[in-house]
Amino acid sequence: MKSQDKAVWTRHLLAAGVVYAGAAPVLACDVALALTIDVSGSVDRHEYVLQMKGLADALRDPTVADALVAAEAAVTVVQWTGVSRQKVTLPWVRISEFAQVGALADQVEATPRSWRHFSTAIGSALRFTAATFDAVPDCTRRVIDVSGDGVSNEGVEPVLVHAQLRAAGITVNGLAIEGSAEDLTAYYWENVMVGDLAFVMTANDFDDYPERIKRKLLREVTQQVSSLP
Repeated sequence: MKSQDKAVWTRHLLAAGVVYAGAAPVLACDVALALTIDVSGSVDRHEYVLQMKGLADALRDPTVADALVAAEAAVTVVQWTGVSRQKVTLPWVRISEFAQVGALADQVEATPRSWRHFSTAIGSALRFTAATFDAVPDCTRRVIDVSGDGVSNEGVEPVLVHAQLRAAGITVNGLAIEGSAEDLTAYYWENVMVGDLAFVMTANDFDDYPERIKRKLLREVTQQVSSLP
């Protein structure tokens, strides 16, 4: 290949989101997605299982799996409850093939619960999760997926963390699981979500969670064009 033609080809690859590592082209990471799971005291054993199995099944959905692979996504899972209780239960994993999505789903479904009897500290969970993005600095978008069934009742208020999140280029999307708190969806809209294209979805209860989290994942992984629900 002539040097001039090679330069043109390289520009085309870069425009398409491809970078070089040595001689082999590698797709850039489009999105780093942190999946955070509410394990506060209001979530009983059955509801925890519904969350984890629902999330695992959503990852296994062919459309979601295809979107994760196409985006060369990085994914981590965080469990959270009270102020001092947040834990990375699955460290960041890079997704470049379907087998990796399947393995991630299996790990999610098999993950034991870290806590059972503590408060709901959403602001603390956001701060903790934001710090994990230092491990994936090459990803174009940074997204925190927050699912929960209650308002924050301990620690820093979520809205007071928004400036830090915006400065770090992090978007927070919410999945409000209704039933335990009155009009939780409105609370998530006003206090939890942050970012120009952020959104909140509603699950009517924990039984509705699996279908809603699948839709939410697909919307988060694919490039958004609107902030409307």
